[in-house]
Amino acid sequence: MAILTLAGASASASEAPIVIAPAVSASIQLAVTGLRSTKGDVLVCLSSNPKYFPDCTKDDAARKIKVDAASAANVMISDVKPGTYAMALIHDENANGKMDLRLFLPREGFGFSRNPKIGFGPPKFKSAQFTIGADNASYAVKMKYML
Repeated sequence: MAILTLAGASASASEAPIVIAPAVSASIQLAVTGLRSTKGDVLVCLSSNPKYFPDCTKDDAARKIKVDAASAANVMISDVKPGTYAMALIHDENANGKMDLRLFLPREGFGFSRNPKIGFGPPKFKSAQFTIGADNASYAVKMKYML
């Protein structure tokens, strides 16, 4: 965002100094709890687009982070622009880069921001959404397992 200030009534726009405001971003400290093992990876998706939540594989604007499960208790996501987001996590125990299913049920762990109740199918974006401003934020996600 650029702010234009005029140095006097007689100054033209081309002579006015331009002051550029610093970019605003924050960091998210994510605490992941309830992992049943330290095998594989934890896949984190930070998305601002409800259309691509919770599967953000086709969301080019989403932040996709892969963290070794052994060190996933605390994950730092930096340089997050202000906005409304939702997070989806997968405990990819076999490290194949996707959620494995058995009889249409997840075989691996999953979690969402705001820890919404899980019914039939994944939660909607609205039940997992949160807002980030200029201040850093901390969130905790508890992993769940169906099988």
